[in-house]
Amino acid sequence: MVHVLKADRSNEPFSEQKVLDSINRAHIPHSLRGQVLTHVKSKLYDGISTNEIYHHILEFLDTTPKPYIKTRYSLKEAIMQLGPTGYPFEDFISKLLQSEGYATQVRQILRGRCVTHEIDVLAQKNGKNIMLEAKFHNSPGARSEIHVALYTQARFEDIRVANHIDEAWLVTNTKTTIDANLYANCAGMRILSWDYPVGSGLRELIENSRLHPITMLTTLSNSQKMTLLENHTVLCKDIQSNPNLLDILYLSKQDREILMAEISTVSNIE
Repeated sequence: MVHVLKADRSNEPFSEQKVLDSINRAHIPHSLRGQVLTHVKSKLYDGISTNEIYHHILEFLDTTPKPYIKTRYSLKEAIMQLGPTGYPFEDFISKLLQSEGYATQVRQILRGRCVTHEIDVLAQKNGKNIMLEAKFHNSPGARSEIHVALYTQARFEDIRVANHIDEAWLVTNTKTTIDANLYANCAGMRILSWDYPVGSGLRELIENSRLHPITMLTTLSNSQKMTLLENHTVLCKDIQSNPNLLDILYLSKQDREILMAEISTVSNIE
């Protein structure tokens, strides 16, 4: 039996179903899914890492006749590029919530009973006010532990009365520990991590809304991505609906057309 080394250094038996689930979530065309699995299986050895499997999948997708199709498979890594400050991650979460009908504000200063706080995201919907603590990690094995949940709850308790805040959420791009989840559930706090709650975590929210970050794009350099992020352009969809957002990059006509073709591939699911 072949075992796979995960990002948190634990290991588990290789699962064909997990590979298929990952490529299905990325909406890789049906005609390619069996071929992807066959390619991965040809590269297996005991102790192979999940990161190496990921790169083998990208390697195969890069050889297919469908341009930019591999872009769809890089979601988790793209979210980790919404740094290093974490502000772009806050902007991204704000956009996701807006797609769910929330009114949002980022990086707001609120005076609490004891001290003043900068709140990453404030959200309002159906008369309810919510504060969000956005915990960004740029390492796939990192987890938000119980002290982050405790810290979030303490800030909530300090600001909730004076500012009419009804709920606290902890949102992270990786995972949370079991103790953090247990505490949050007990305290009435909502946690939204990469795969929690099961079936409706951050990954599913992004994939279902099709709000892909610009950091997925392979036709932009890192400096070009950073320029867009610094100007609060975080979604491929925003560029698709308003190509003038690209004006600050001074792209040639050809480069702009290539970029828009990749954005179309990412956004238009078969």
